[in-house]
Amino acid sequence: MAALAPRLLRRRAPLPAASLASIWFFPVRYGSTAVTLNTDGGFARFAVDDAGAKQKAGRRQQPPPKKKKMSRKAKVNQLKWYRLKAKKKMKSPNPEVRIRYKLEKAKRKEEWLIEKLRKYELPMTPEPVHDPEILTEEEKFYLKRTGEKKKNYVPVGRRGVFGGVVLNMHLHWKKHETVKVICKPCRPGQVYEYAEELSRLSKGTVIDIKPNNTIIFYRGKNYVQPKVMSPPDTLSKQKALEKYKYEQSLEHTSQFIEKLEKELEDYQKHVALFKNREGSISQKISNEDTTIFVSATSSDTE
Repeated sequence: MAALAPRLLRRRAPLPAASLASIWFFPVRYGSTAVTLNTDGGFARFAVDDAGAKQKAGRRQQPPPKKKKMSRKAKVNQLKWYRLKAKKKMKSPNPEVRIRYKLEKAKRKEEWLIEKLRKYELPMTPEPVHDPEILTEEEKFYLKRTGEKKKNYVPVGRRGVFGGVVLNMHLHWKKHETVKVICKPCRPGQVYEYAEELSRLSKGTVIDIKPNNTIIFYRGKNYVQPKVMSPPDTLSKQKALEKYKYEQSLEHTSQFIEKLEKELEDYQKHVALFKNREGSISQKISNEDTTIFVSATSSDTE
């Protein structure tokens, strides 16, 4: 026992810091947490590392999984199901179901057309300050008469105002002081919108607006033909036609929606009136029955 005492004392003696730092301790895991022993600086410290939280954080940072592409057969079956559902609604014996189905379809189309038209909205670029020339009444009268006599003109059709219209105006102003802009077809009051937009884009002066939707433009006294005659913030000829088609479709769709809403309102009024009539008739019948029953009982008692 005496020989074993110094060995026990040696085991119980504390180890120096250098030897503690050199020892490697493996982490002990309990579930999703790991317990490690840190011996930096000559002190023993336990650290708890939550591996599950790190895994969750890594999962959050990952991009969402891509949707699986549908096969052609699945798409065809889905379309068949939608068509069958629409056919049932269109052939429903209840008129309210048919009207509501048409109304929902028209509203979806209206939203789609509005989204399409947003693509053709061009941002307004900041333009340099344009100082319009001040003309006297005599000059206006002279320019008006000369513009009426001359035969040069620029048509504005269903596409409306686009880059080609402004380009043609500048080409006419190369040899003439004035140019006529004929707007056909044109809604009532739309000619004034065209005049304002063309004067902004071409930097010309409006001399007169005729009742037959004709605008006379004057190029100006100190006119210089620009290098880029078609402004950058205008649509091309093809895109202007596409925009016109979408606008026409949106106009007709909005009119159709108003018509369907009126039909639905009239049908609901008709149903309410019919129910009220039924209620009044049943009440009359019940009153007649009670009077007959009362008269019969009174005669029996007599």
